[in-house]
Amino acid sequence: MPGLRISLLFCQGYMTSDLNSTPRIAIIGAGPAGLTAGYLLAKNGNFVVNVFEKDPVYVGGISRTETYKGFHFDIGGHRFFSKSKEVEDFWTEILGDELLERPRSSRIYYNNVFFNYPLKAGEALQKLGVIESGLCMLSYLKAKLFPVKKPANFEEWVTNQFGKRLFRIFFKTYTEKVWGIDCREISADWAAQRIKGLSLSAAIKNAFAAPGKQGSSQIKTLIDSFRYPKYGPGQMWNTCKMKALEMGAKVYMGEGVVKLTQLKNLQWELETGSGAVFSNYDYVISSAPLKHLVKAISNYVSPALKQAASSLAYRDFITVVLILKDNHSFDDNWIYIHDPSVKMGRIQHFKSWSPYMVPDESMVCYGLEYFCFEGDQLWKSTDEQLTDLGKSELEKVGLAKASDILDSYVVRQPKAYPVYDQGYQEHVAVIRNELKQYEGLIMIGRNGMHKYNNQDHSMMTAMLAVKNIISGKPLFDLWNVNQDAEYHEGGDRGAEEGGRKIPARIIPGASVVNS
Repeated sequence: MPGLRISLLFCQGYMTSDLNSTPRIAIIGAGPAGLTAGYLLAKNGNFVVNVFEKDPVYVGGISRTETYKGFHFDIGGHRFFSKSKEVEDFWTEILGDELLERPRSSRIYYNNVFFNYPLKAGEALQKLGVIESGLCMLSYLKAKLFPVKKPANFEEWVTNQFGKRLFRIFFKTYTEKVWGIDCREISADWAAQRIKGLSLSAAIKNAFAAPGKQGSSQIKTLIDSFRYPKYGPGQMWNTCKMKALEMGAKVYMGEGVVKLTQLKNLQWELETGSGAVFSNYDYVISSAPLKHLVKAISNYVSPALKQAASSLAYRDFITVVLILKDNHSFDDNWIYIHDPSVKMGRIQHFKSWSPYMVPDESMVCYGLEYFCFEGDQLWKSTDEQLTDLGKSELEKVGLAKASDILDSYVVRQPKAYPVYDQGYQEHVAVIRNELKQYEGLIMIGRNGMHKYNNQDHSMMTAMLAVKNIISGKPLFDLWNVNQDAEYHEGGDRGAEEGGRKIPARIIPGASVVNS
C-alpha cells in the first residue's frame, strides 16, 4: 500500500520511516553531540536534517569559542584527544591542518605553592615538607589497612584510594568548588568514573621515573601533548556547522525547542521559543538537558517522571576574562586553584592553548573560572563586581597585579555540568524507562543523558545513534558509552577501546578540564 508506515519500537526508539518519503530528523542542540549527528546524517544524504540551537550566535555549546576585541577564549579548556580512532578521524576530516599539536602543561596552586600536575613525587615531598609528607603516607597506610566498606560517596571512595590527608589536600577543596556541595553528598559513582584505576603507589612510581621511562604503557601523545584548533574549539564546531549546511542540513539559530509533541501518526512536532512550529519528524535527537526535555514534552508524562526530572541538578559556570600585557608569570595551559581563600577554581591561559587566540603577541588573555549555581550570589553579581573579584584573586595568587589589567569580559554558562549527587542515578533511570514509550526519541550527549563526559564521549553517543538510525536497528546501546573511566584518560590516541593504558596519576578533584 502506498505510504505504508512500518514502525518498530526498540529500546531507544529506532524506527523506519514511510516507504515513500525521506526520513526527517530534528536535532535539539548544536553542541558537539548535536552537530556530530547532524553532520553525519547530512553526509549520508538520505535524510532531511534540521538542527535547533537556542543560542542566537554560537554553536558548540560549552565547547564554543567566544571572541572579544580579537581575543578568543574557551568556556573551560578543551583538549582534543580520544582513544577512539573514529572520533580522531572526524576531527581531522572537519579541520585538517587547522588542528595544532600543542604541549600540555598544568599546575596546582595549594597553600601558596605551585605543584606540577601530574604530581612529581620529589617536588611534592619537598613542597609539602617532610612532616606533612610523612603524615600523608601514614594516612594512606591507614586507609589501606582499614578501608571504608562499600564507599557510598566521593569522600569515602577517594579516601580509600589515597588516604584522608591526601584527599583533603588534593581533592576536597577543588571538588567542592566545582560542585558546590560537600564531598559526602557527591555519588561515589562520580569518583569511580573519573579516577578509577589510580593508586598512590603507581602515581609515585611514575612520578619518580625519568621522562620517557615511566614504563611501556606511557603514552606521550596523551600525556605531553594534545591537538587543538588554531582559534579554539569553536572553530571545530563552526566549521562542522558550515559543512553540514553545504550538504543540505538546516541549522536554526536562536530557536530553542520549548514544546515537543508526538502526534497520533507517531511523527513529531516541535515549537520553538519564537513561536515557530516545525512538523513531520520521524526522529528527534535531543542533547538538551533532561530536565528541559521532559518539561517540553506536551504528551502525558507521569508525576514520577516530572519529579525525577525536576530533581536533577546542574552546576553553572562563569568565566572572567582578564586582558593584560604579557608579564610571563606562567606558561601553563591551566592551573587548578585549591586554595579555599579564593573563589576561583581554575585559571586558563588561552595564549598557551594556541598563540592564535590573541591578536597581539605582547598581550595575554586569562580566563578565571568560577563554578556556581544559576541564581546564587555569584551568578547575580554584575560584570563589574566579577571583574573586581577576578583582579583581586589573580593578584592574591601572585600571577599579576590588579593594576595590570587593561580590559575584561564576562561569560555566564548555565548548566555546564550535570551533577552526580546522591540519587541522580535513580532519577535518570526513571526518566529513561518512561521515555522509552516515545518512538523515535533519542537522547545523546552530556546534558542529554545527564552523564558528565568528555567531548569525545558526547560525540560517540551521536555517532552510534546515527548508526542505529541508518540501520533501523538498535545495534548500540548509547547508555553504555562512557561507563569505563579509563576511556576518559587512558589509552593511546586513536587506539581502539582495548588500547594501552596511561600510567596512574593523581587527578586533583576529579579534573573537569577535559570537557
